[in-house]
Amino acid sequence: MASSTIINDDFEIITNELRREFRTGRTLPVSYRKEQLGQLYRFLDDNQNLIIETLKKDLRKPWFETVIVEVDFVLNEIRSTLANIDQYCQKKCVAKSFTTLFDDTFVHHEPYGLVLIVGAWNYPVQIILAPLVGAIAAGNVAIIKPSELAPESAHLISKLLPRYLDRRCYRVVTGDAEKSKRLLEYKFDYIFFTGSGSIGRVVHQAAARHLTPTTLELGGKSPIYLHDSLPPSAMKIACRRMIWGKMMNAGQTCIAPDYVLCSQKVRHQLEQHLINVIEEFFGHDPQKTDDFGRIVNQRHFDRLINLLNTSSGKIFYGGKIDANDRYISPTIIFDVSPDDPIMKEEIFGPIFPFITVRTVDEAIQFINKRPKPLAIYLFAEDKVVTDRFIQETSSGALCVNDVVLHVSLDTLPFGGVGESGMGAYHGHYSFNTFSHQKAVLVRGYNGLLEIIGSRRYPPYSHTKLARLLRLLKKRQLPFDDIPYRLILTAIISFIFGLLVAYTLIESLSSSSSSCHHA
Repeated sequence: MASSTIINDDFEIITNELRREFRTGRTLPVSYRKEQLGQLYRFLDDNQNLIIETLKKDLRKPWFETVIVEVDFVLNEIRSTLANIDQYCQKKCVAKSFTTLFDDTFVHHEPYGLVLIVGAWNYPVQIILAPLVGAIAAGNVAIIKPSELAPESAHLISKLLPRYLDRRCYRVVTGDAEKSKRLLEYKFDYIFFTGSGSIGRVVHQAAARHLTPTTLELGGKSPIYLHDSLPPSAMKIACRRMIWGKMMNAGQTCIAPDYVLCSQKVRHQLEQHLINVIEEFFGHDPQKTDDFGRIVNQRHFDRLINLLNTSSGKIFYGGKIDANDRYISPTIIFDVSPDDPIMKEEIFGPIFPFITVRTVDEAIQFINKRPKPLAIYLFAEDKVVTDRFIQETSSGALCVNDVVLHVSLDTLPFGGVGESGMGAYHGHYSFNTFSHQKAVLVRGYNGLLEIIGSRRYPPYSHTKLARLLRLLKKRQLPFDDIPYRLILTAIISFIFGLLVAYTLIESLSSSSSSCHHA
């Protein structure tokens, strides 16, 4: 049996083996997909403590965050998928026209085939395995490529995951960025990438050479707007939610709040709460707590320090660094200029800039002048303001009076728009992402249908055209599903039977009359 962890460049052999296995139909039975999802569940359940230790080595990630956001997040994806996969795989009947009234018309979900899943380093378990749940559920074979920037996590996945999943259908590729680039030269049937916008463009260009569909889960500068309608009693709660979402994983989260927009009045009300909440969460010296992470590597650490040093704003709280520990304390910066370098790129660290705006209009204009973010976070008690943000801004998601939590709900799609990404997943959306929705129409040889359908055949005439257009005209039909179709068929059959009976009676009557006269 071929090795399931690939550390050389024999990608042509690997992709051919996986395609050959897919063509056998091994992944098509729902029972097989359930079995593999169960094995993925076992991998996470059996190795939770090892995963905790591994992510501590890569990111100094707190054990609590690893359990909630990495391990249990994927376990919940598997639980939900196993509970609903039979329903996901069922054909989806669709509405009909008069010309297709007696046909079977439905959508059939079929797997793409060979998919490539490329993960990111900031959530090295969740980001690689959550998409894999959807790929398995949809019946694909897959190559997964963990990020080399979280080397301990990549090693753990490459070493242990093949012990649980079917090695004939699922492979792990490890290696550096150059190896990923060579891997992208090969044709895949679907590519799922999570990472930065710059690398996302490279992936998208590589996919375009083979016309390969892609999902790109990127990021961007996700803003918070705090409206003046927020009552003073809600300020501390808002601070707790903001600081939690921003400082989780030391700010290295694609949907973390990136910056805050608020009026001068709101900012003054927040100031003491910001200090109190940070110290409540992490103590007076966050470097000493096990509940605050570290920057992933030196390159990202240096980038963040440069953003901090080139900001025109003033540090209100924090700003402490330790290069040897790759530590940056939770840092609040006030009066940041929109033209500062820190406002030109996603921060991806524990630095929180505040920008003053006077009105809702100004906040919306500020957001809309910039690339569409992965999320917008609005804190407001005014429904008019909420409705305006829903209608007048564009983002992957809008979360009101909290941050990040929308990603925990697998009944909502998770994904970006514009520069923050394309495509969505989680729950049923993952299954759809990794499935081609094939249109199917099944027609029989009913004589009556053929009489109706014959109007499309040559020789053409104006009469045929007029009758055909009447049939094709889109109408609201009351019989768009199977029960109505069966009822209508029964009614038509009954009428047709009456006509046949009437014809026979007339025939017999005529025959009897002829005999009598004879």
